[in-house]
Amino acid sequence: MKIKNNMLMVLLLVAFFGSFQAYGQHQDSVRYNQYGQKVTRKPMTMENRDGILVFETPDQAFRTWFDLRINLDGAYYFDQNALNPLGNGLTIRRLRFAMKTVLYDRWTGEVDLNFAGGELDIKDAFIGYKWDDHKMNLKVGYFKEPISMETTTTSRYQTFVEEPYVTTFAPQRQLGINICKWDKAYMGFIGVHFNDVENLEVTTYTKDANKDYGTDEGISVTGKAVVRPVNAEGKLIHVGVSGSYRTPKTSWEFEDTYRISTRDMTNISRKKYLDTDDIPNVDSHVLFGGELSASLNNFKFSSEYMYSKINRKADNPDYEASGSYASLSCLLFGGKYNYNNEEGEFTQVTRGNDWGDVEVALRYDYINLNDTKAEIMGGSASGFTAGITYHINYNTKLMLNYTYINHDRYASGKGKLFVGTDETGELTKDYTRVTEKDGKAGDDYGFLQARFELDF
Repeated sequence: MKIKNNMLMVLLLVAFFGSFQAYGQHQDSVRYNQYGQKVTRKPMTMENRDGILVFETPDQAFRTWFDLRINLDGAYYFDQNALNPLGNGLTIRRLRFAMKTVLYDRWTGEVDLNFAGGELDIKDAFIGYKWDDHKMNLKVGYFKEPISMETTTTSRYQTFVEEPYVTTFAPQRQLGINICKWDKAYMGFIGVHFNDVENLEVTTYTKDANKDYGTDEGISVTGKAVVRPVNAEGKLIHVGVSGSYRTPKTSWEFEDTYRISTRDMTNISRKKYLDTDDIPNVDSHVLFGGELSASLNNFKFSSEYMYSKINRKADNPDYEASGSYASLSCLLFGGKYNYNNEEGEFTQVTRGNDWGDVEVALRYDYINLNDTKAEIMGGSASGFTAGITYHINYNTKLMLNYTYINHDRYASGKGKLFVGTDETGELTKDYTRVTEKDGKAGDDYGFLQARFELDF
């Protein structure tokens, strides 16, 4: 009897563990999310694609990848004969962490953060949806408005260490909704945008204006059209026009004011020679841009013009400013330039050799923030930049640029910087007291800057 009881116990234990194992095997095919809900499962492969870590399902309907970027910059200023001292130095220009995704083949998303300078800035945060064979795209969130090819091009693939003067007119990133249609021969954008939410400073301006005065945030309507009469392997002609109508934004520091200011294509020196100060009584702001770019195998030409008009209230005169640049570059060892039809901009170069390729480039810049009719003299400047870049591999490059800047007598950084000498021979910040002839006044200097870049 005892043996029978023991056998019965063994059979019961075997049955129990067998059923438990079967239950466990069944459970292996079931997963729950953090809210306790059953979820569908799809296996994903993990790959290193040219140094980028990518997770993707076999049908490519789901994909997630990282986009990290480190820019280490240094600059040396030849300021021995300059009117204002300039401090040499090193900095982490960019420290970016981004994650991008494709969901259900058509939905897209991106979160991009910058930690450079010990601060947290939001660079991109948006949701997208694609249709029409993926050639129409709706985007909602925080991203760049489609003005200026140089501005919308990711810093990964820019030819020079810093952007040209003209990009100071472009609105950069704003909250909004944007729709894009593109094909091989053309591309068009139209969008409605609102405020800047990059960091605590600008969001605080908006919150205070809302709380204290109940002020509307402001709105922008922005569009761009591009035609590509030549678009073949190794050959491209890109012609683009863009425009934007903008009302005052509460993310600006002061109500109904607008300010244009920029540094001299370097991030180490913090001086801003070119500065309109706050322009009061702003009613609206109009932007117009033109682009002409072309490439042929290992040669590339790019140019842009931008015009900005500030329409002011009552009897205040309107204000106008403009800028332009032209650049030419060449890959010396068999590489070629590539173009992104969907974004309308140049993308990663193809290197000519396993050891990499060397790119040489020249650029001329001009900006004019002076308007005598409006009696706003923000200064003007021209710049000449020569650059050389060693494209080591898909993820690493070394850049060296030399730039020479020529300012006029009005480029005084709101009256804070010396622009010439007075009749006693002393340095002065007042352009009305400068004795130098036209073309001789203003602070002029050259500088070298270098970048080590890693993208992964």
